[in-house]
Amino acid sequence: MNLKQIEIFVTVAELGSFSKAAQVLGTAQPALSRQVRQLEVALHEHLFARNGRGVELTEAGQRMLLHGRTILQTVANARADFGAHRQEPVGRATIGLPPSIARRITVPLIQRFKSHLPKARLEVVEGLSSHMTGWLIDGQMDMALLYNPQPHLSLSITPLARERLCLIGRQDSLPPGPVAFGDLPRYPLVMAQKGQIFRSLMEAQALLHGTPLNVAWEVASLPVIFDLLKAGHGFAVLTETALDSHQEHGDSTLDARLIHTPEIPCTLCLAQRAHYRESLLIQRTKAELVALVERVMGRA
Repeated sequence: MNLKQIEIFVTVAELGSFSKAAQVLGTAQPALSRQVRQLEVALHEHLFARNGRGVELTEAGQRMLLHGRTILQTVANARADFGAHRQEPVGRATIGLPPSIARRITVPLIQRFKSHLPKARLEVVEGLSSHMTGWLIDGQMDMALLYNPQPHLSLSITPLARERLCLIGRQDSLPPGPVAFGDLPRYPLVMAQKGQIFRSLMEAQALLHGTPLNVAWEVASLPVIFDLLKAGHGFAVLTETALDSHQEHGDSTLDARLIHTPEIPCTLCLAQRAHYRESLLIQRTKAELVALVERVMGRA
């Protein structure tokens, strides 16, 4: 067993495909298959079972994935620790961003990272807050920006910015001023699936006030939601930051109206694993991320 085999195994496991892993790692697929087979021989276990779409982990493979991630993280921490003594952060930092702000801050974040941490690597993962919470706890990322995260013993949570939900749609379809929550049933909504944080906030208020939501379409992709809004197929409930991220690319078809009575606040937080010794790289990465969020969105 060696680190190369473990890295290949973890990559194949996370992507669910040898061909996708080969593209990511820049290695021929037969070479990856040989490395994984050598690992299976060393462990005396079958780690993958093939299916019609690629491969899936066996029970032994699931156990090995937990060990593999821990091993790779430990090695990364060791490298970062030695880099810290040279005051040159090295290694890899993985950051999770929600779709509503990923488009707005990913490019400036990478630019800051490239300028201030040139010897380190940055991986940006986009995902829903509910999903990224689990990825953080499992050790798949170092930190994430989450909306309204639930308290968890395994997480350290720091509020960064407070936003309010708005009704977003075509400018020619919106009323001139803010929209009362009780008036929302007249607007057909395009919403993400149940469990997504903005939808959960809306459903909680709807239940509390006895106001049913008029959910016309359920769409998981934020860019597709904006396409539907521009085509006049409904309205969405999102933050102004989400709309700003879309309009930074030159589109002014859509506009936002604050929802009131009640206003629906949501708090963007920085979340990390609790009781985790931060390397210099993670400290510097966190500082860059927090500074960027405060500049783009303002302090909490």
